[in-house]
Amino acid sequence: MIAKKVPMRSIRKSDFGALVEYLTDGQGKHERIGNVWATNCQSEGWQVAITEVLNTQAQNTRAKADKTYHVIVSFRADEQPDGATLKAIETRICEGLGYDNHQRICVVHPDTDNLHFHIAINKIHPTLYTIRDPYNDHWTLGILCKRLEQEYHLQADNHQVGKTGSQDRAADMERQAGVQSLLGWIQRECADQLKNARSWGELHTILGRNGLELREKGNGLVITNGSGIGVKASSVAMELSKMRLVRRLGDFQPADVTKRQHGRQYEARPVRFWGDTTKLFRRYTSDMEAAATACKTEGAAATERKNRHIESVRKIAQYKRDAVKVINCSKISKKVLYGVINRTLKVEILKIKRRCLAERVAIKGKYKQLTWADWLRAKAVKGDLEALAALRACEAATGLKGDTITGKGGSKHAPLTAELDCITKKGTIIYHVGSTAVRDDGERLQVSRGANMEGLQGALLLASEHYGSCIAVNGTEAFKEQVVRAAAVGKLSVTFNDAALERRRQELLGSGGLREEASGHDKQPGARAAGERSGVDGGYDSRGSGGHGCTAAAIHPRGTIRGTTAEGGVARYDKPYVGGVGRKPPPQSQNRLRELSELGVVQLASGDQMLLPRDVANRLGREGTKPDHGVRRDIPRPGEMTVGQAAAEKYVAEREAMRLKASGVPKHRLYDQEGRTTAAYAGIRQVEGETLILLKRDEEILVLRVAASAAERLKRVAIGETVTVTAKGRVARTKARKI
Repeated sequence: MIAKKVPMRSIRKSDFGALVEYLTDGQGKHERIGNVWATNCQSEGWQVAITEVLNTQAQNTRAKADKTYHVIVSFRADEQPDGATLKAIETRICEGLGYDNHQRICVVHPDTDNLHFHIAINKIHPTLYTIRDPYNDHWTLGILCKRLEQEYHLQADNHQVGKTGSQDRAADMERQAGVQSLLGWIQRECADQLKNARSWGELHTILGRNGLELREKGNGLVITNGSGIGVKASSVAMELSKMRLVRRLGDFQPADVTKRQHGRQYEARPVRFWGDTTKLFRRYTSDMEAAATACKTEGAAATERKNRHIESVRKIAQYKRDAVKVINCSKISKKVLYGVINRTLKVEILKIKRRCLAERVAIKGKYKQLTWADWLRAKAVKGDLEALAALRACEAATGLKGDTITGKGGSKHAPLTAELDCITKKGTIIYHVGSTAVRDDGERLQVSRGANMEGLQGALLLASEHYGSCIAVNGTEAFKEQVVRAAAVGKLSVTFNDAALERRRQELLGSGGLREEASGHDKQPGARAAGERSGVDGGYDSRGSGGHGCTAAAIHPRGTIRGTTAEGGVARYDKPYVGGVGRKPPPQSQNRLRELSELGVVQLASGDQMLLPRDVANRLGREGTKPDHGVRRDIPRPGEMTVGQAAAEKYVAEREAMRLKASGVPKHRLYDQEGRTTAAYAGIRQVEGETLILLKRDEEILVLRVAASAAERLKRVAIGETVTVTAKGRVARTKARKI
């Protein structure tokens, strides 16, 4: 376990709210945000806690230092502590730093190779309004981590400080960007030779052979590479500090420019990769150069447009001044007109500059300069197998450990038909299967979170598709039993290379006790039963034959399993474990007196029962009247659901699921008001092609489906403005009464 403080270099940029919003930004990933909780705040929701912390920080007007303390706690790749352990560790760390009574917000991120969480702490005491800044906090964090590792049986890390700040930053840069730094290159190539130099001339000769130069700067020495990049000599090694060199070699002597040698030089190249990445790195540099050129060109064009517009509004202002000059009026009136023209000119110029600034920000976002590792990830997400292989060839990529699943007999380079959630910097692909996160490192799969029946079956299908149908399971006995049971319940077309696991699967298939465990529904007769439990059309029998020729399966977010049939078609099943059509009618058609007249048969036959004449309605054999709504809009009958209602219910379900993870998300529900009412307008959402509006009332968000034309009118309504909803569901702006 490692705990590290993240310092804010520019105090004016310190913002507690911006930090928490960045930490809680999902970035389009399902696995980006884990648990979020606030401590020592009056409100449980982190959104409201931000305002509370900012108000507390505003009470201290004397402190000029950073008022926010940001610390990251990271674990080994194969360690997955539960939520209670994470909260206990967070509490112990804050107590050790002296922040036990301070307000803080903790955010867990499970989307990387190493599970970690961030703690944003308010340095200002909530009642005393004094600031606390721990002294030598890196030593305190090291001692706390060592104690917590022993207490919670975590793997031990080296917490001794053996490097300077510059060395730590250089190592972090190489680890995050994947490109060697100048400091690291000097340490690896010529640091030992420099420490053994016996004179200033020999020292300068060694530096010259490596394309480096030693100069005086301030009270110390710096080593530069001739292109503007330099490092402190003491950062390379303490033996190269000016004080020690002067003590050993005498007074400083500059290098002789006439005797300068030109040998090898430092270049920013990939570091810590097992394979050859020369061609990929050449593509990376070419892409970044092209992006920089395009960014510069479009930025210059935006500046040129800004200058033209400013010149245009200035000419218009000059025409207005010339017109005022010829007007026959008093000097006071002309002075007022000149003032109006000048103010209008300033406002127009300010608008032009703001518009140009927004354009430049968009251009920089479009042509963003990526690091080497981030460029590889972006290419891998788009399907570049070469970039993915380069990520997995870095020295830090050790592979998944613990409870894992893999397969044999298949091709490891099979096309990835499953929609991935993200790719880590070590090349681990994270899939999202329902509520389960499945990780793939190119050799094996790991169900990292929420190992339920659905997730295990999805992992087995992925392993069968990518690596072969002969499954190898590594891990604890309990995990192996779960995997075997998941394969037997779903009747998947897989086998196990372990003879004991394969016998166990055959035993479970032969036993009749899997009916209730499969889905919680009664098993239906016929060949559809197995498919209903596994979520794939056409189940597999005990010999592994497919009932309907299902040859492949792709796992999609939200638990969808898409099967490819033998005829080449695609069958989609959005709800796994849904039972088939039974003997009983749906709930909306049971025990409802108003619908009895619509049924031809009012008694349900089952077993040895039979229908009697009194059970049949009198109109059964008669021809009824023709429907009278041939030209009317299709109105759903009681119990049916429109497309708009389905979209609204889907959005409400998603927001409620998010509210279980982050307590600050307000409660969402469908709009069910019958009469005329008012509420605060909270925005518009598009779900599955349907337009939904959000109304806020009593700390709740009401979701209402409206027509597209109504949504266009509501775009002019500001967020938070009061609107009126009629009994028919029409939404209009509430007109303010004139006094």
